Amino acid sequence: MSYPNHSSPSSFILTGIPGLEDAQFWIAFPFCTMYFVAVLGNITLLLVIRMDPSLHLPMFYFLSMLAAIDLVLTTSTMPKILSIFWFQSHEINFEGCVAQMFFIHSFSTVESGVLVTMAFDRYLAICKPLHYSAILTGPTIVKLGLAAVVRGITIITPLMCMVTRLSYCGSRIIHHSYCEHMSVVKLACGDTRPNSFYGITAATAVVGSESILIAVSYMLILREVIGLSSRKAHLKSFGTCGSHIGVILLFYTPGLFSFYTQHWGQRIPAQLHILMADLYLLVPPMLNPFIYGMRTKPIRERVLSLLWQ
Repeated sequence: MSYPNHSSPSSFILTGIPGLEDAQFWIAFPFCTMYFVAVLGNITLLLVIRMDPSLHLPMFYFLSMLAAIDLVLTTSTMPKILSIFWFQSHEINFEGCVAQMFFIHSFSTVESGVLVTMAFDRYLAICKPLHYSAILTGPTIVKLGLAAVVRGITIITPLMCMVTRLSYCGSRIIHHSYCEHMSVVKLACGDTRPNSFYGITAATAVVGSESILIAVSYMLILREVIGLSSRKAHLKSFGTCGSHIGVILLFYTPGLFSFYTQHWGQRIPAQLHILMADLYLLVPPMLNPFIYGMRTKPIRERVLSLLWQ
């Protein structure tokens, strides 16, 4: 499938999951279920925190940011993926493709920043409780949230500009379920090394620096917890930290796997790569409301009280 030589095509064709075309109709059902759970869980989290003044605290504001980001990530991709799987709606216009790419990569970067602020919040709450309220004031929380958003947009915007300036003169078939950066760049003519270099450098710098900050925060938290005399406090803190670390690994690991596979994973089966990339945008948003929300006693009690009214 080709088109005349010009700077940008009118549309692309998304294949879905290469090699699993016959199974996509059935794969869509668990995908749709996970999407529904993710949307319902994150909206519930936002509403509960909004409605209950006792939850207007730094930790819950960060949870609200995470829930809003997850809604953007899933909603920018899943409706189109489901339309491909169920209705064979494979075409996406160029502008829509770039917009989807921007939302995926920028809000993934923003979420990474919010996870750092949440780790910092837990560090202050456990290791510096006397200074917690003085440090995490309302203006500070707003600044941290805005910094995560501005940084994500600032890092990804040059990447989008580079994509729109490429010339596309060959196939317009994207072998993916959504408009992932390198999947689109592979269709371009000419020198795409600047795109590849910027993309891999940005991803490595963001994930590398932020995973180190998160790891340091939780190491300091665990060191503080080990010093506690109460066995019950040990188990509670280890359980909370363990679940948080699990979600963080679920966020970073599939994302890095997908990103690096696009560059150097030619031997990895395409269907495995695409499935991992799809689940990366589904599983963390689905689990976050339960791990960060329902495991938090005030939110759990508030949700249960609403259900049993």
